[in-house]
Amino acid sequence: MLYGIIRAHVLGVSNTTAEGLNGVIQEIKYDARGFRNRERFRRTILFHRGGLDLLPDLVC
Repeated sequence: MLYGIIRAHVLGVSNTTAEGLNGVIQEIKYDARGFRNRERFRRTILFHRGGLDLLPDLVC
């Protein structure tokens, strides 16, 4: 256990990214107040956190 703690400190690894993503997902779930099915919940998460570029390309 001590080895894992030291290694995480040396590498600078933490679970902040996972906790941040979890917070966003919980907020989406709270805002929705329930989904009809799991697929809609999954799509909403991917829409908000999927990293998609939804802006149209500008043609000059």
